[in-house]
Amino acid sequence: MENANVPHTDTTFEAIQPNRNHGHGDNDSIKTASINDSTARNSEKYADTGFTDVRGGVNVQRAEADFHELSKELSRASNVSRRLSRVQSKQSRKDHAITDVEKGGLAGSDTSDEPFDLERVLRGGKDEEEAAGIKSKRIGVMWDGLTVSGIGGVKNYVKTFPDAFVSFFNVFETVGSLLGLGKKGKEFDILKDFKGVAKPGEMVLVLGRPGSGCTTFLKVISNQRYGYTSVDGKVLYGPFKSDFFEKRYRGEAVYCEEDENHHPTLTVGQTLDFALETKVPGKRPAGLSRQDFKEKVINLMLKMFNIEHTRNTIVGNPFVRGVSGGERKRVSIAETMITGASLMSWDNSTRGLDASTAVDYARSLRVLTNIYSTTTFVSLYQASENIYKCFDKVLVIDSGRQVYFGPAQEARAYFEGLGFMEKPRQTTPDYLTGCTDTFEREFKPGMSENNVPSTPEALAEAFKQSETASRLEAEMQSYNVQMEQEKHIYDDFQLAVKEGKRRASAKSVYSIPFYLQVWALAKRQFLLKWQDRFSLCVSWVTSISIAIITGTVWLDLPDTSAGAFTRGGVLFIALLFNAFQAFSELASTMIGRPIINKHRAFTFHRPSALWIAQIGVDLLFASAQILVFSIIVYFMTNLVRDAGAFFTFTLIIITGYLAMTLFFRTVGCLCPDFDVAIRLAATIITLFVLTSGYLIQWQSEQVWLRWIFYINALGLGFSALMINEFKRLDLTCAGTSLVPYGPGYNDINAQVCTLPGSQAGSTRISGIDYIKTSFSWEPSDLWLHYGIMVILIVGFLLANAFLGELVKWGAGGRTVTFFVKENKELKELNSKLHEKRDRRNRKEEGKDESSELNVRSKAVLTWEDLCYDVPVPSGELRLLKNIYGYVKPGQLTALMGASGAGKTTLLDVLANRKNIGVISGDKLVDGKVPGIAFQRGTAYAEQLDVHEPATTVREALRFSADLRQPYETPQAEKYAYVEEVIALLEMEDMADAIIGDPESGLAVEQRKRVTIGVELAAKPELLLFLDEPTSGLDSQSAFNIVRFLRKLAAAGQAILCTIHQPNSALFENFDRLLLLQRGGQCVYFGDIGKDAHVLLDYFHRHGADCPSDANPAEWMLDAVGAGSAARIGDRDWADVWADSEEFAEVKHHIVQVKEERIAAIGSADPVEQKEFATPLSFQIKQVVKRQNMSFWRTPNYGFTRLFNHVIIALLTGLMYLQLDDSRSSLQYRVFIIFQVTVLPALILAQVEPKYAIQRMISFREQMSKAYKTFPFALSMVVAEMPYSILCAVFFFIPLYYIPGLNSNSSRAGYQFFIVLITEVFSVTLGQAIAALTPTPFIASYVNPFIIIIFALFCGVTIPKPQIPKFWRVWLYELNPFTRLIGGMIVTELHDLKVQCKASEFNQFRAPQGQDCGTYMSDFFAGGAPGYLLDNATNVCNYCAYKVGDEFYEPLGYEFSNRWRDLGIFAAFIGSNLIIVFVAARYLNFNRR
Repeated sequence: MENANVPHTDTTFEAIQPNRNHGHGDNDSIKTASINDSTARNSEKYADTGFTDVRGGVNVQRAEADFHELSKELSRASNVSRRLSRVQSKQSRKDHAITDVEKGGLAGSDTSDEPFDLERVLRGGKDEEEAAGIKSKRIGVMWDGLTVSGIGGVKNYVKTFPDAFVSFFNVFETVGSLLGLGKKGKEFDILKDFKGVAKPGEMVLVLGRPGSGCTTFLKVISNQRYGYTSVDGKVLYGPFKSDFFEKRYRGEAVYCEEDENHHPTLTVGQTLDFALETKVPGKRPAGLSRQDFKEKVINLMLKMFNIEHTRNTIVGNPFVRGVSGGERKRVSIAETMITGASLMSWDNSTRGLDASTAVDYARSLRVLTNIYSTTTFVSLYQASENIYKCFDKVLVIDSGRQVYFGPAQEARAYFEGLGFMEKPRQTTPDYLTGCTDTFEREFKPGMSENNVPSTPEALAEAFKQSETASRLEAEMQSYNVQMEQEKHIYDDFQLAVKEGKRRASAKSVYSIPFYLQVWALAKRQFLLKWQDRFSLCVSWVTSISIAIITGTVWLDLPDTSAGAFTRGGVLFIALLFNAFQAFSELASTMIGRPIINKHRAFTFHRPSALWIAQIGVDLLFASAQILVFSIIVYFMTNLVRDAGAFFTFTLIIITGYLAMTLFFRTVGCLCPDFDVAIRLAATIITLFVLTSGYLIQWQSEQVWLRWIFYINALGLGFSALMINEFKRLDLTCAGTSLVPYGPGYNDINAQVCTLPGSQAGSTRISGIDYIKTSFSWEPSDLWLHYGIMVILIVGFLLANAFLGELVKWGAGGRTVTFFVKENKELKELNSKLHEKRDRRNRKEEGKDESSELNVRSKAVLTWEDLCYDVPVPSGELRLLKNIYGYVKPGQLTALMGASGAGKTTLLDVLANRKNIGVISGDKLVDGKVPGIAFQRGTAYAEQLDVHEPATTVREALRFSADLRQPYETPQAEKYAYVEEVIALLEMEDMADAIIGDPESGLAVEQRKRVTIGVELAAKPELLLFLDEPTSGLDSQSAFNIVRFLRKLAAAGQAILCTIHQPNSALFENFDRLLLLQRGGQCVYFGDIGKDAHVLLDYFHRHGADCPSDANPAEWMLDAVGAGSAARIGDRDWADVWADSEEFAEVKHHIVQVKEERIAAIGSADPVEQKEFATPLSFQIKQVVKRQNMSFWRTPNYGFTRLFNHVIIALLTGLMYLQLDDSRSSLQYRVFIIFQVTVLPALILAQVEPKYAIQRMISFREQMSKAYKTFPFALSMVVAEMPYSILCAVFFFIPLYYIPGLNSNSSRAGYQFFIVLITEVFSVTLGQAIAALTPTPFIASYVNPFIIIIFALFCGVTIPKPQIPKFWRVWLYELNPFTRLIGGMIVTELHDLKVQCKASEFNQFRAPQGQDCGTYMSDFFAGGAPGYLLDNATNVCNYCAYKVGDEFYEPLGYEFSNRWRDLGIFAAFIGSNLIIVFVAARYLNFNRR
C-alpha cells in the first residue's frame, strides 16, 4: 500500500498512454499555470516553458529560481507522493512586495513568498525516488460483465413494540438473524452488466442520480465487496484476479467514503501522523529518517489542503466541537492519500467544500494521477465545468445500468446524438445526469420518448450498439495484449509493494509487521485517553470519592466476629466497582466500529492489533487509578496490615478490571447492535454477580449453576481476595456472637460462637476455618483462582482479537428504508400526490396549482454594524466584523464565502440561535427591535439534519404545521399545505417512510429535503433562513430546491440562504448576494443581475476581470482569495468594499427602508406578540402523542428493558429456587429483596441516552418556538409509564414466586406495589440525571456513583447500627432505598417461623449437672433470639433465630413502619419529577 513513491519511467509511460490527444481546453483560467487543460490531459508538455502572469505580477522564470530552494525541501517530502493530499493544487502566486493580512498570520503556517506548485514538488520527489532506485507502482483495472446484487426491493414495514416479542420468540427467526440468515427482502441487481477499462494515469468521473448505484460501483471497483449478496463478472487489477488482489494487495485499492469517521478528540496532525506511522515505506528517498519523512509529508499535506492552521485543533464530530465541516472533509481526503494506493475511488468527496476548494481538489487529483500514474475514480454530485475538464473518461449510470462509458470530451455529443436537446448553458455533468432524469430531460424538436431511448434498459442497449462501445471493446482487447507484453511493469508493481513495507512479511497486505502496528496503536490510544481530560478527571474523581466513602463506611473494621461478614462486603464492593468501571467499553466498542472498518480497508492495521494495544493502554491508566483506590480503601478499613497481602489485593483488583474490560469488549465485537449487546451483557453480568459467592455461597448454589464460578472473573477475584485476607487473620468471638451471653454466662466451656468455623470452648476462630466452613475454599486455592483469571484474560483477549478479524458488523451493505403500513386516509393522500406528479411529468400542471403560496408579511429585516465575539482561552475572538445588510420580502438572497468564513455564524446570529458570545450592532425588524414572536415568525433549516427518527416524513411535516402555524388555522388547511410541500420537495414516494437515523433510514439528500420541508410546513411569516440546503444533493435536486425557493420568494417570502457550489444556472436564481471572506468580513452586498453582470461589473471596476467562460460563483470566491490561490488585486477586498460607493448606498438604503416601514406600520394596529403559535394544552397533546408513537416504533428500546428485567428476575429466582425456612434462608431472602435495587443500574443505562437524544431533537424544535420545554419533559415521563408497569409486573412474578416468598395477598400486594414504585423511581431518576448533564457520556459517569451510594447506605451491605454516625444521621435517612429495603424486609420476614437445618445448629455442653433448658432459661428470659432443639439434654443444639422478626429488629426495622416507608419512597418520585421539569426549563446544553 505503502509505497507511494511510484517512480515513473518514460518508456512505459508512453506505452500505456498511446497517442493521447493534447487538445488545449478553452478554460485555461488565469491561476492555473501548471494545471491548465493541456497538462490536465496527461500531456508531456508540462508547463516548463516560462509563463508570464497575466496580471503582470511575477515572472515565473524569476520565481522558479526563488523556488528552487524550497522545492528541494518539499520535494523530499513529496515522495510520499500520492499520499499526497488531493487538494489545493493551484499554483498560488504572490507579488513579493505585498504582504497579505488574510493569507499570512495563520497560526503555524510558514508562508513563504514562493508559489507552492504541487506539480513541481511532486516531480522533484519522483526524480529523487528514481535516483534512490524506488520502483514504480501502477495498476490498471478492467471490468467485464460486472453485475452486483444486493437485498432490497421489498417494502419493509416499521416494527412496533409487539413485533419485538414475535420475532424474539420465533426461535428460527432469532437464530437466523444471529447467524445473519434473516432475509431483509428479495435479491435484486444493483448494477447490471458493466464493462470498461481504466489505465494507470486515467481519471474516471462516475455520474448518476442518487440511488443509481454510483457508490456501489466505486466500492466494488476498489474491491470492497462486503455487504453485497453476489458480485459476478470479471474484474482484473492488472493481471491479478480480484480475490488474489484482495488477499495480497488489499491496500492498493482504496475507497474514500462520503461520511467522515475520525476519532474526534485527536488533533488533525495526530490523525495524519498515525496514518503515516503505519505507512512510512521501508525504502525512503534521500535517506530520510522516519520522523523527518513523516514531518515533511504532513507539512506538505496541510499546505496542499490549506489547513495548516488546524494542525493542533481536534478533528471533532457533530457532537464534539473541532474543525469546520469542510476542513474535516479535507482531513479524510488527506488520510486516504496517505494510503498511497494505486487505485483510488472517491465518493462525493467535495460535499461541504466551497466551489473554489472543490476545483483545487480536482486539480490536485489530476496532478497526482499524472505523476504517479494512479487509477482514479471519482463520483461527484455537483461538479462544475472546471472540475469536469480534469477527467479523461466518464461513466454515466442510470438505475444500475451503464448508459455511457468513454472519453469525457465526447460524452455530451453522444447524448445529443441520441436525440436529447442541446443545452449549452448547462454544465456537462449536469447535462449528462439530466439525460437520465425523467423530469429534467428534454428531446430535440420532433423527437419524443417514443423514438429516443429513455428507459435505463433502452439507454444501456443504445450504448452497446454505439461506436463508442465498439471502440471500448477494441481498447479492452489492446489493453489485454499490452498486459501480456509488459510483464515487467507488474514485476515492478510487486517489487514496489514489497519495498514499501517496513519489516512486514512479503505476503502480508500490511506495510508494517504486527508488533509495530500494536506500538503505533498504543501511542494513538494513549493520546486518545490522555486528551480526553474530562473523562479522565471524572473517572478519577468518581474512583477516589467511592474509595473514601467505602473507607468511611467500613472505617477500622474490628478483627472480631462482627468484622467477618463486613470484610466480605468491603472486598466485594472494591472488586465490583472497579470491574464495572469497564462497562463503558461496550458503548465505545460499538461506536468505534466504523473507524476500525475503514482502517482495515486502508490496511493501516489489523483489528486485533488495536485490541491488544488498547488493553496495554488500559492497564497503564487503570493500574494507577486502582492503586490509589486500593491504598485509600485498604488502609482506612484496616484490612490485614501485611505488604504481601496489600499488593496481592491490588493485583487481584487490576486483574478483575482487565478481565471484565475484555469481556465487555468481546461482547461488543460479537453483537450486531447496542440492544443485543445490552441484553447479552445483562444476562451474563447477573449470572456473574449471583455466582460470585458473596450473595449465595458456592456450596448452597444450585448444582447446575456452580460451573459458572470457574469462568467468572468476579467470583474468582472475590474468592482470591477473601482467602488473601482471612488466611492471615484470626478472629475473636465477641458480643452477641458468643452464645449464651449476658450476666452469669462466663464459662467459656459452656458457650459457643455462632460464627461458621468456630470450635466450642474457644473464643478464637481461625480465618482459614471460617473460609472453609462458610465458602468451601481452601487457602491453596488463592493462586489457582488467580491463575484461572489470567487464563480468562488471555482467552478473552484472543476471542476479542479473532472476533475483531472475523466479525465485520456494519461494514458495507446498503441502508434499508422502512415504511408505515397505509391506512385508508394515507392511501387517498398518496394517490392524489402521485396523480399530481404524473400531471407534472406530462407538463400539464395548471397555473393555479401553486396558489396556496402567498405570504402576507411586508416586514423587512435589517442589520447594521453587526459583530459577534466568542470567548477563547486567549481572550475574545471576533467571528463577524461590522456587517451591514437587509432581507426584503420577495427577495432571494445568497450568502456565500469560503469554508469557515462565518456564513453559518451569521445565520445563527440573525435567527436568534446563539446563546454564547457577545453580539453587538443593530438587528431590527421594520426599524424596531424584534419582539418575542420573532423566532416563531422565522424558519431556519439548519445544516445538520436532526429529526425524530421514528416518525414518517408526512408526520414530521404535520407536526411542524400543527404547532407552528397559527392555532386559528383549521387543521384541514394546514394538512393540505403539508401535501403541497411534499409534492414540491418531490418526496411523494417517501411520504410514509420512517426518517430513521443516518445509518438506517432515509439517505442524506432525502433527509436534507425533510429538514427544508419541516421549516416550510411552518409557513414562516417573516423570514426563511436556510443553511446549505443544497450540500450533499445532486445538481438536479439542488436545482429543484432553489427553483422552489424562487417560487416562494415570488409569493412574497423573504429568504436568506447559504450556498456552497452553485453552478451558473443555480446562481442566476438569486436576487442578491452577501459575500464574506475569511475572518467574517463582508466583501460585497448587492444585486447579482442577469448573468451576474452587476456583480462582475463591481469586480471589474476594482481591477478583477472574470473570464467569459468561468462560472462567476466560483470565480468570485477565487478572486477574494478563498481557495489556495492568492486573491486578485493588491488590496484586501473587505477594505475595497468598505470604501466603495455601493457600501454607502447600502447604508443609506437601510435607513430609508426603516423610515418607510416605521411609517407604514405606525398607522396599522399593533399586533399582539405571541411567543408560541399554540396554547400549552395543545402543545402537550401533540408532543405527548408523538413521543408515545416514537416509543411504540422503537421496539428494541422497550423490549431490551423488559428482557433485562425478566432475565434478572428469572436467574435470581432459579438461583434461590423454593427456599426453605432455615436460618440461612433469612439472609437469602434479604438478598433476593436486594436484587430489586439492581433496577436503577439497568434502567439508568437505557433511559439517559434516550432522553439525551430526544432532547437534541427538541432543542431544534424549541428554538423555532414549536413548543415549550414542559411538554417535552412531560412527554418523556408519560411515554415511559406503560413500559414501566409492564416491566414491574414481569420482574416481580419470577423474582417473587419462584423462590417461594410470602404469597399471602396483603404481603405480596405490598411487595408488588413497592417494586412498581422502584421502577418508576428509577426511570424518573434517569431522566433527572440526564436533564442535569450535557451528554449521556457524562451521565454514565455519574451513574456508578449514585447506584453505589444507594446500595451502600440502604442497610444491606452494612447494617444500620454499624454505619458510622456521620453517614447514618443524614445519608442513610435520605437514601430512597432505605425505605425500599425497610418496607420489603419486614413485609417478608414478619412472623416467619425459622427451622434450622442440622448443620446450622451451634453445639455446646451445658455445665455439669444442668440440662440445656435450665441453663439457657435466663438467656431467653432476657429477650434473646433463637431456640433450642431439645431442652432435656446436656448437649445443647442452639438455633440463632426462632422467628423472622428476630433477624431484622437488631437492624432497626419495624413492621409498623412499612406504609410510612412506602409513602416516603413514593415522594422521591415527585422530587425527581421536579428536578426533570426545572432542569429542562432552565438548563440549555445546546451551546452554539
